[in-house]
Amino acid sequence: MQRLVFVYNAESGIRNAILDSIHKAFSPSTYQCGLCSITHGLVGENQEWKKFREQGAYQMEFLHKDEFQKKYASKFGHKFIFPIILTEGKRGLEVLISDKELEEIKTSKNLISLINKRMNQEEDEKNS
Repeated sequence: MQRLVFVYNAESGIRNAILDSIHKAFSPSTYQCGLCSITHGLVGENQEWKKFREQGAYQMEFLHKDEFQKKYASKFGHKFIFPIILTEGKRGLEVLISDKELEEIKTSKNLISLINKRMNQEEDEKNS
């Protein structure tokens, strides 16, 4: 099964989650995590996104940036700009959807479509 790693541009912990929700509510245009904005509302996960995540087409790992840096620091350092969606490729973790692309995506439907498109392209490349 293909594996995706989603890294939010947010710190882990309840306190940070509350602060992020407040930030999204009062100043959404300055909120720094496009991935959070797409997949989560103010108080929970977007239902369309949740359905996609639960259908299990891909193995998915979700990390906050501090969790990612701790888990993968020895392997990858800090070469990624968050938020980001990575896939496990031949050379380790590779960018599937960059932070700049996530800034442009406005809906979970569009994100899901792009993930499926890129993962299918990747699968086609492996099989050719």
